[in-house]
Amino acid sequence: MKKHSLLIAGMGDIGRRIAAAHPDVRVLGIARSEESAGLARECGATPVAADLDRRKNLARLAGLSPWVLHLAPPSTDSEGDPRTRHLLAALARRGSLPRRLVYISTSGVYGNCNGERVFEHRPAAAKNARAKRRVDAERQLRRFAARNGIKLTILRAPGIYAADRLPLERIRRQTPAVKSEEDSYTNHIHADDLANLAWLALFRGKPNRVYHAVDDSVKKMGDYFDMVADHFGLPRSPRISRAEAQQVLSPALLSFLNESRILDNTRLKTELRAKLKYPDVETCLREIRARA
Repeated sequence: MKKHSLLIAGMGDIGRRIAAAHPDVRVLGIARSEESAGLARECGATPVAADLDRRKNLARLAGLSPWVLHLAPPSTDSEGDPRTRHLLAALARRGSLPRRLVYISTSGVYGNCNGERVFEHRPAAAKNARAKRRVDAERQLRRFAARNGIKLTILRAPGIYAADRLPLERIRRQTPAVKSEEDSYTNHIHADDLANLAWLALFRGKPNRVYHAVDDSVKKMGDYFDMVADHFGLPRSPRISRAEAQQVLSPALLSFLNESRILDNTRLKTELRAKLKYPDVETCLREIRARA
């Protein structure tokens, strides 16, 4: 890897964690603004000025690296994912295709599974627009990889947390949660673990393979909020019925509440041979307490 560069499309939190964790690798991070370019430099990456919403300025991406991590989310004002389409068109220029592609998608592609345990072979059944855009991105990537003989690995990630990515504001606002007997199962992954899983997928992921990037915890959504509230000494969120929640919660919150599933991570451990630094949220909270 030291002889090559790694191209990251989407230099957000996860992309910056990957760059910072691998200072011996020349990470090229797509940056659409001076602010994002500065953040890329801070974590040791070299910014590449480009905007995935503007196809004409992406020609410089062709041939930059045989390894590509696609972390950029779809835009929120489109039906499909034109950003992925623009990226793939740029990577195909000049006959210098990448050999390895890893994409971080979302577990939302499964839709509501009524609390069932979900394995990677389960068909996608996205219901909301956000998840449907991810399904479109996955399909584009699969076709591109199959057509060009590229090894593609897809990580489907649930809610991402870290010390600075906990639902503290929601808890402080006392946004209601649903009563336990009517609540939905939720899934989590620490940002550091997700960054490491993306890295492992570059080398250990099987071609055209999906992995659940999820920790070991099995929790309902309200129980997760209670655990975080207790740790920080905050009042627990009030509990209401599911019917009441449909009336008072925002559409964005309801989109998560109305989908319940338990993601299985066996494939992650057996094939990627991943060892999670944070097997559950409690591990992260204990670390925060130890540092206080």
